[in-house]
Amino acid sequence: MENTPIQPKKRTLIDYYKLPKDLQEQLKLVYSQGFNEDLIVYKDASGKQISALRFETDTIVYMVKMSIDQAYKIMDDDSDFNDDYELKSSVKEDYMDKHSDADYLFDS
Repeated sequence: MENTPIQPKKRTLIDYYKLPKDLQEQLKLVYSQGFNEDLIVYKDASGKQISALRFETDTIVYMVKMSIDQAYKIMDDDSDFNDDYELKSSVKEDYMDKHSDADYLFDS
């Protein structure tokens, strides 16, 4: 049996609003309890501090760039989230059905 080397996934830093709508919906499923608690803070190659959410698909690892203030603003402005910054259960069910073919969402 031949061992095939595993190809590393592409990594990209992207603004939330530049994510395609389907990936925004999937991100909401992964972080259904809100974005604010799971932000990762790190320094980029130039030493600038970045905060982002890690979101991994089958082929790409996205670092979705947002500050804590931006995370709250996104959730405040998005009718998919309730007043407690949680994804509404009806929306969650709809998105789970819509994205049921994305196995990486349910791999944990």
